[in-house]
Amino acid sequence: MEYEIRHVRGHVEVFSPEGNFLFSADTEYEARCELREDAA
Repeated sequence: MEYEIRHVRGHVEVFSPEGNFLFSADTEYEARCELREDAA
């Protein structure tokens, strides 16, 4: 599944393919780690 990661004022926000907000993270790396954990 593809997710959109948006950089917003010093942090990142992750959105579903439908555009729904999922969560925020301090860095893109942290967001990608969280997405990998959810997929496992």
